[in-house]
Amino acid sequence: MRTMEDKHDDLQDKNGQPWNKGKLVGPKPPLRPKHVWSIRTKLQALGRTRDLAIFNLAIDSKLRGCDVVSLKVEHVAPHGYALERATVCQQKTGRSVRFELSEQTRQAIEDYLLAATAIPTCG
Repeated sequence: MRTMEDKHDDLQDKNGQPWNKGKLVGPKPPLRPKHVWSIRTKLQALGRTRDLAIFNLAIDSKLRGCDVVSLKVEHVAPHGYALERATVCQQKTGRSVRFELSEQTRQAIEDYLLAATAIPTCG
């Protein structure tokens, strides 16, 4: 059976230092525009259309991560093409949030939809 001292030891490394000494804890600073563009460029260069579309949606909507990953195509492209504005219900607050999709995000979504429908299926 583990004691309280054993649990306290897990919070320190072998030298007796706290595990988070010198590390940034708490809220992280927001991404700067140069970081956003760097990520977008890398995703485009790698041909990661799905990841680029999700990343752009996250930036445009400013939604929490849990809300971004729960988005469905019907929320942003119900008729096969991306909407100019979308409305999503937040999980944490239960409130509806309406946000505008930039031209770049709409293009990324449509590129993803084209790539996803071009994949042949078996059967």
